[in-house]
Amino acid sequence: MTQDEIGLFTVAAFFGLGFSGLVPAYVLTLRALFPVGEASWRVPTLLMFSGSGMAAGAWMGGFLYDWFGYYAPAFFSAIGANLLNLACGPAIAATRRNASCVRNGIVRGRPERASAAAAAT
Repeated sequence: MTQDEIGLFTVAAFFGLGFSGLVPAYVLTLRALFPVGEASWRVPTLLMFSGSGMAAGAWMGGFLYDWFGYYAPAFFSAIGANLLNLACGPAIAATRRNASCVRNGIVRGRPERASAAAAAT
């Protein structure tokens, strides 16, 4: 990586720029997906879990380095955690889509049932 002070500050600046874009993106995404009235508990919960995850990841990386004496296990566990995180996204989207279909009366992708259910009420 780097052995001098200028390189260290350059890497830290790029890391800080990336992180400063990540946290507001969480809040904006949350705002786009959920009603404004739920923001008072969803935003702090999201920030608590995201911050805890970042802290636990850093701790685990240090623990694995101390245990094995080199960084490869820490990198592979980080890659595994990120793959698990990427798998959660489509699962959450599918759950939200199914909940939306149930709420709107759509059964198994057939919206005509929704109009029939609305006409019956």
